[in-house]
Amino acid sequence: MNTMTLFHLTGWEFAALAFAALLVGFSKTAVSGANTVSLAIFAAVLPARASTGVLLPVLIAGDILAVLTYRRHAHWPTLWRLFPAVAAGVVLGTLFLVRADDGAVRTSIGAILLLMAAVTVWRRRTADREEEPDSVGTRAGRAKARSYGVLGGFTTMVANAGGPVMSMYLLSAGFRKLGFLGTSAFFFLIVNVSKVPFSAGLGLIDGRSLLLDAALVVFVVPGALIGKWAVDRIDQRLFEQLVIAATVVGGLQLLLR
Repeated sequence: MNTMTLFHLTGWEFAALAFAALLVGFSKTAVSGANTVSLAIFAAVLPARASTGVLLPVLIAGDILAVLTYRRHAHWPTLWRLFPAVAAGVVLGTLFLVRADDGAVRTSIGAILLLMAAVTVWRRRTADREEEPDSVGTRAGRAKARSYGVLGGFTTMVANAGGPVMSMYLLSAGFRKLGFLGTSAFFFLIVNVSKVPFSAGLGLIDGRSLLLDAALVVFVVPGALIGKWAVDRIDQRLFEQLVIAATVVGGLQLLLR
């Protein structure tokens, strides 16, 4: 990509990216899925392919803060069960990016955002049903892990949008708040770090993009601190409604751009 365009941002464009970085920190320590709004902002301000490379180190910074906050609550058997399928999804996503141009990536990100919004709505409508979650050791549980893992790996590689997929899986598996946050923190740290060589090989990460990341990471820290403070105080239902609305608007904006 022509990363020189990263240095031609207006003040308002940089402010939008800084706000998106703050949301990344907030989503990692409070409301998983809020960074879909960040994804839409990055893809609207930057070229679509470039946006995935610039956003990845910002996400990793948020993952590190989340791991430091919730490291005692991770459920490692679930993580080991997911990783092989996620790796397959990442490879599929990489192959897609090799052939996709900027327009195709932008359209894909928009479609993925709309899909994730639909998934979140579906999850909220089924979350209160009195059903026993599939045991992770059963055949149905293993099949669910594989299907969610492949979809999560593909969406996180193509658009850094695996959060809602994994959120739905962890909630359907019966995870409580702290277990959910701790497991997802380690999951995305490991997956996002593993994506760096692929992104660098595709030319999505280079010295210039990392300089922009260095300026944006500063805003991840206050977002994470706000999230840690708000996690027990926030009105989850209202916030998810706002996230869904913003995600839909962002997805439509990318599709119609």
